[in-house]
Amino acid sequence: MNNMQERSEEQILSRLLELENEGGAERRVQLTDERFLALIHDPDNGRSYVLKHGLDDTEGAEIPAESEFYEYATRDEAEQAFNQLTNEFGSGGEVVEVDSTEAIGDSEAAGAEIIDQYSADEGDPLMVDEEEK
Repeated sequence: MNNMQERSEEQILSRLLELENEGGAERRVQLTDERFLALIHDPDNGRSYVLKHGLDDTEGAEIPAESEFYEYATRDEAEQAFNQLTNEFGSGGEVVEVDSTEAIGDSEAAGAEIIDQYSADEGDPLMVDEEEK
């Protein structure tokens, strides 16, 4: 019996979305209709993938509808497929931005969002002016 269990399609999609959210996509293209195409290498299994998905409106609770992936044995094969798909989407007018970082990490809720280091209101009692010290 094999020590490694085969992962289900849903488990692979979940892993790929996790890698992408963590900035693990080698290349990423934003498509029309809030869709994305990503080239991802999974360091855990050494496989490379091309992932196509929409926006995650569930903050990671569900895999976005119409998500699909293509698995390749080598990075070169995956990169060639990624380039071909990008060209096909581009010739169809569906590429919005190449090397997009749009919506990366949107489903992460692991910490406070830092807006701006100078964004505190002057009326904030925790803000102490240097001159008042």
